[in-house]
Amino acid sequence: TKAMIIREPELFSALLGRLADLAATFLRVQILAGASAMQLFDSWVGALPARLYREHVLPHSERVFAQVADLGVPRVHFGVGANHLAEDMAGAGCDVLGVDFRVDLDDVDPGIRARMPLQGNLDPAVLLTDEATIEAEVRRVLTAGRGLRGHVFNLGHGVLPDTPADNVTAAVRAVQEFGEPFQGGS
Repeated sequence: TKAMIIREPELFSALLGRLADLAATFLRVQILAGASAMQLFDSWVGALPARLYREHVLPHSERVFAQVADLGVPRVHFGVGANHLAEDMAGAGCDVLGVDFRVDLDDVDPGIRARMPLQGNLDPAVLLTDEATIEAEVRRVLTAGRGLRGHVFNLGHGVLPDTPADNVTAAVRAVQEFGEPFQGGS
């Protein structure tokens, strides 16, 4: 993909433009069917330097967010390994910035932390451990989120295939026990 960006930028743009339109259509269908939020998730964006991201990916992310903006649901933008792109991603039209597990919430740009909620960022590998460790790590993430403009607890990437369902339940229980209830508002 990176080679295509460099060697055939027009082809890459056409491909990503088509994918952006498909993603936006799919998201619109989900929202119109009752989804209360949406997330644009990019597992590989962190592999790009900021210049290539700005030139070749950001316009398509902006396009997706613009195509669902009229539906009025919170829009989350998440990229793996993308802290170097956080300012650009936060400005793409989202309401919430997702943070992967490699970045402490305190290390996200202070300007972003002041203007928008963050989502994340428990390391998915924690769910492969024991209940006491899960509880301690959930508390750590929730504590870090308390000083933010807003915080949505989530994993800092997807659930790993070998994750025991009981450990996911333990994490949910810990969030319910130690997290602050949602107060509503924007």
